[in-house]
Amino acid sequence: MTAVALTVAGAAVPSASAAPPPGRQGDFAAAAAESGVPEPVLLAVSYLQSRWDSHAGQPSTAAGYGPMHLTDVVTANQGAPHHSDGTEDPRGDSARLPLAPAHHPSDTSAASLRTVERAAELTGLDPAALRSDPAANIRGGAALLADHQRTVGPPSTDPARWHAAVARHSGATDPATATAFADEVFSVLRTGMTRTTDDGQRVTLPATDVPLARSAPRAGVECPRGLGCESIPAPYEEFDDTYGNHDKADRPQSQKVEYIVIHDTEATWDTTLDLVRDPTYVSWHYSLRSSDGHIAQHLPTKDVGWHAGNWYVNAKSIGLEHEGFAAQGTWFTEAMYRSSAKLVRYLAAKHKIPLDRQHVIGHDNVPGTTPATVAGMHWDPGPFYDWAHYFDLLGAPLKAQGHGRDVVMVRPDFPTNRPAFTGCLPDGSCPSLPSSSVVLRSAPSDTAPLLADLGLRPDGSPSTMGVSDIGSRVDTGQRYAVAERKGAWTAVWYLGQKGWLKSRDVVPAKAARVTAKGGTPVPVYGRAYPEAAAYPPGITPQSVVPLQYALPPGQSYTVGWAGQSEYYWATTFDPSTHEVVRGEPYLQIQYGHRVAFVRAADVRLTR
Repeated sequence: MTAVALTVAGAAVPSASAAPPPGRQGDFAAAAAESGVPEPVLLAVSYLQSRWDSHAGQPSTAAGYGPMHLTDVVTANQGAPHHSDGTEDPRGDSARLPLAPAHHPSDTSAASLRTVERAAELTGLDPAALRSDPAANIRGGAALLADHQRTVGPPSTDPARWHAAVARHSGATDPATATAFADEVFSVLRTGMTRTTDDGQRVTLPATDVPLARSAPRAGVECPRGLGCESIPAPYEEFDDTYGNHDKADRPQSQKVEYIVIHDTEATWDTTLDLVRDPTYVSWHYSLRSSDGHIAQHLPTKDVGWHAGNWYVNAKSIGLEHEGFAAQGTWFTEAMYRSSAKLVRYLAAKHKIPLDRQHVIGHDNVPGTTPATVAGMHWDPGPFYDWAHYFDLLGAPLKAQGHGRDVVMVRPDFPTNRPAFTGCLPDGSCPSLPSSSVVLRSAPSDTAPLLADLGLRPDGSPSTMGVSDIGSRVDTGQRYAVAERKGAWTAVWYLGQKGWLKSRDVVPAKAARVTAKGGTPVPVYGRAYPEAAAYPPGITPQSVVPLQYALPPGQSYTVGWAGQSEYYWATTFDPSTHEVVRGEPYLQIQYGHRVAFVRAADVRLTR
């Protein structure tokens, strides 16, 4: 069969000599022939944005649709920045008045958030088809790439001649970031890739010999080579008898950094940058853009950001905000996963942070500080964050450890694990999409009620399948002590109860465990603060308040790490008055979906 030459936006392109292969692979071949974009380039760009998945026509966390991540922020219906939403105090320091950031609506005017519109102009395709039909989406993305190529040079069948067009396709407004995105696309081209998509399509990108360059790091940023990071400082300013939006420190000399906290912004990129530059708002260390994985650093890692809702965690963590919306969006771009993994690997090496789920945590794993704050804690990055893929990119895959039966790691098969969550879309439903989360049942049955979480529902009623309800949910990479096994089910200790999940969703793991000493329940804390006697004169002792939970006798919980209790006294603008107070030992445990802390003196440790 002989194909005719096609025209896109007035430019004739070469005709194909044979029918394209079937399925998604054929969609890429047809779009490449139609647009004049070399098929390997089209495949590599798409892989870096979606890994060729269709995501059932649902938007990404940054309002992108389909294999080419064409954006339509108006249709995706995004909401308010997550630090401006809910009752969580991002600083979480009870020595100061609660911090309640003002609501900031997202700016949705950027052209990079509306590429569906431009693709529709270039192809004549209906915007609805560009969002929902993978083949149309690929045609639209190819037309955008071809349009970029026309602005930088003549058409070419040589993939190496498309570096500048790919850089423009990133949407980045500065050359270093655009080059870094194109470099990553060309890295995918050089290595090649084969995978099966979320809807069962087998796609292959053969390795292609193209030149590979690496962007040099910019001055003034803590960032690995090749990422094109920039510095956009958060302000440290006094105003109205107070100050913001972070605290000066001298980590790791003053305190060891134990955590890297993964957030999503619940805001667009431009809004995110406006917020972190506002001295009356809050702060975090890095922001990552969805479209191209670009990174902006706001705080030196030695300083303390106000981001996690728990002052103890803030003082010992680095916060990463990923552009996205955990509820409305249901997936993250590959460009952002890759940039984030490179940054975290760099930070973990610099601060000697173990690459595991006890130290690389989500905002949803951070505990409330006191019983009153538990219900208001945030739940990003949400159940659709692919923790297994992320740890593969970190070079620390979440694999089975040994053959023991006392501890398990949650490790469902991400593509096929699709819990029936609710609350994602305006009609109250959620699409059936891959998830890192596994729901716990109160008995070994698919119809048994979910577990109760007294912090979220003091009346003891069961948790729900709401996308934001983490009261009966575990996530990939978390480790739990085994309570019982029955048939195809495994029970783990969780919030003082047995939580049942399918044995297929866990693998053997290694971890130290704690049990209560004596015959009474052990208090569980949301922060590991020193005892009152440890505070020097002039520093107000902070209350050591148990949460509404307990560790009952006979139950066992895995240990993430052990260390001295600490409190960072930083209540004034002058950092010379800041001081770290240390006290008795505590242990971090995996108590529920969130971590918690227990006094070492209250528990018995089994290694």
